Amino acid sequence: MKDKKQGNNWTAFYDPDTGRYFAEIMYTSREGREQYDYEITSEIYARLGTFKDDVENERLIKTAKLSYSFENTMYGTLGPERTVWDEEANNAMRESEKRKSRKK
Repeated sequence: MKDKKQGNNWTAFYDPDTGRYFAEIMYTSREGREQYDYEITSEIYARLGTFKDDVENERLIKTAKLSYSFENTMYGTLGPERTVWDEEANNAMRESEKRKSRKK
């Protein structure tokens, strides 16, 4: 099984150590940055990358459980606004990313 999939604004990966799947959607522009992290299912992971349009991949990711969001844009917020929905899932995703970068 491939343990990382990527599109223009999204990245998804499987952590074999924990058996969990995660996805991140990030938009960056001169107006600011938005980041959304999700804990996805194996079914969602399997379907990612099968669409012709990345918007469809992002829509599929957004059906999963949101674990973290960050928005800092000139539209709607004056400064960083953080909302952590599932701190445990967010921490698990970060730990998984650290382990993967150490293995390289």
